[in-house]
This record gives sequence, C-alpha cells and structure tokens, in this order.
Amino acid sequence: MAEADQQMEIKPPANQVSSSAKNPLLTILVILNTAMMGAVAFFQYQSHLKLAATPDIRDVVQAEMKKLSGDEEDGVGSGQAQADDGILFKLDGFTANLAQGDGPRRFVRLNTVLKFSKESNEEEFKRRKAQIRDSIITTLNGKRPEDLLSVQGKNFLKEEIKAAINSFLIDGSVIDVFYISFQIN
Repeated sequence: MAEADQQMEIKPPANQVSSSAKNPLLTILVILNTAMMGAVAFFQYQSHLKLAATPDIRDVVQAEMKKLSGDEEDGVGSGQAQADDGILFKLDGFTANLAQGDGPRRFVRLNTVLKFSKESNEEEFKRRKAQIRDSIITTLNGKRPEDLLSVQGKNFLKEEIKAAINSFLIDGSVIDVFYISFQIN
C-alpha cells in the first residue's frame, strides 16, 4: 500500500525551474517599483524642505516687532514727540470664543481702533470691513486665555492683527492697533 501512495504522488519534471527565475519581467517590475518609491520619497523630502523654509506668522510678527522696537529707540529715547500721522478707524465690538484650555469655555470681548497710514484709502478699509473683522475674530479664536492675560500676550496679539490685516490691504497699511476695552470671561 505504501508503494501505491508513492506512485500516486505527482512529481514535477526535473526540467521545470521556478517561474520567477526565468521571468525577467518580474525582476524589471521590482526594480521599477523600487525606483518609483525612491522618486516619491525624494519629492516628499523636497516638499518638506520647502515647507520648512517658509516663515510662519510668529516669525513674521517677531521680525515686525524687532523692526518697530528699532524705530522706537530713535524717537522715544530722544525725548522728542514723534509725528502722529494716520487715519483712525473704529471697529464695532468683538465677542469671540477663545481656544479651549484647561478649565471652562472662555471668551473675549474686545473694542478696537485701527490706525492706518496716511496714504491709506479710507474707502478701501470701509469696503474690507468684513474681511478685517473676520481676520481679527480668526486670530482671537486661536488664542488661549493664558496667552492674552499678560501684557506681552496683548502686544503680540496687536502685532498678529496688524500682520493679518496688512496681508490683504492694497493701499496703505495698519500702523497700530489700539484697545478701547479688553475683557476675558
């Protein structure tokens, strides 16, 4: 009976070798796949380097603050009054939710006046009032209460608001932001 089982087993012919060794197409596809994966990895790396090189809003605001602090040293330290040229534009009050921190949900109430450069067109910022309000609310929504409680935090917020508004103005720019009221609940 054992001889019958051995006879029933099918043995592959000796001249048949595995199909992957004879098929060069499979080898070419593996090499091509590896090369394509390498190309994708290279382009992702290049994209990452490019994205890392672009400045974020914090870098822009810090550069602007350094530039302003250099200007202030010239005028304030000398004891002479600086020229106060600009157009004041009062905005309606803001009430915006703050970013969730530790503890209960909090919000900020803010009344501001924007000071535009002398060469600004008053009609432009009247037309862009909705854009200005949206950029301020968006900036406020990204802040935590802890960020706004210190004087540095409030000054940093002013710089962020100026940078956000100046990014879409065509004629003129925002010189300063004044807080009329600032309340965090």
